[in-house]
Amino acid sequence: MMLPIPIDLKEILKHYKTIAQHTHKGIQGHALLIAGSYGKIGAAVLASKAAIKSGCGLVTAFVPKCGYEIIQIAIPEVMVLTDMEEKYISKIAFEIQPQAIGIGPGIGQDEATQKAVHEFLENNKIPLIMDADALNILSQNKSWLSLLVSKTILTPHPKELERLIGKWTSEEEKFQKTIAFSKEYNLIVVMKGAPTHIIDGETIYQNTTGNAALATAGSGDVLTGIISSLLAQSYEPIQAAILGVYLHGLTADIALPETGYQSFIASDIISNIGKAFLSLDNSRK
Repeated sequence: MMLPIPIDLKEILKHYKTIAQHTHKGIQGHALLIAGSYGKIGAAVLASKAAIKSGCGLVTAFVPKCGYEIIQIAIPEVMVLTDMEEKYISKIAFEIQPQAIGIGPGIGQDEATQKAVHEFLENNKIPLIMDADALNILSQNKSWLSLLVSKTILTPHPKELERLIGKWTSEEEKFQKTIAFSKEYNLIVVMKGAPTHIIDGETIYQNTTGNAALATAGSGDVLTGIISSLLAQSYEPIQAAILGVYLHGLTADIALPETGYQSFIASDIISNIGKAFLSLDNSRK
């Protein structure tokens, strides 16, 4: 097993692209976030807001009907499409043409939602990131893994990873199984944890930013939004994953002196994304 490549400032500056001075929203990318169910529309709010704050020109949230007003009021900058069902996602249909799709935060595992995810995966050709319940649905239907577009990004926490690849008895076995899984299905796996690792076939990356403050509800939803946004801005999937986890962790490092560990929440990640990007821009000077 090769040594991990550290995701540090030197590595990030190889991939990070500054925004063109004369750009406009039409060429900054359009991200679609398929998220939320009754009682978990907050996941859709966090993911969508993180996406729009991470530089893509347009963001659309696809949510059950019960999320319509919530999203419109919480984030006026984000457009909303709704499912036919009130409380959960039952059919994923849209006429927009996003450059990237994030699916999973807060969608639940209702039978109709599982069916909707299957139909979506059968037809999707757009760069994809899968998180949360989308991963749990995949782990119950492993044959669907072959439907995923090449270099789909999966962002499991340890329990979700275990459901996907099976139990492990050592760190080495966990990495070996994840590498084998990544190679078999041609996927990128963001192994969330302290520290976060990214597996792309045989290549392993280890993030260097972040702290214990990130262990808070909604943190993963925000990461999904950030990576979806970067993917929509035409970063390669591995670049979007690397840059996404670095920025996500960096927000917690920036905010910690003001918030401490205890009172840092997922919304603080979003409110510090600007400072994280600025620190990259300043490092370029």
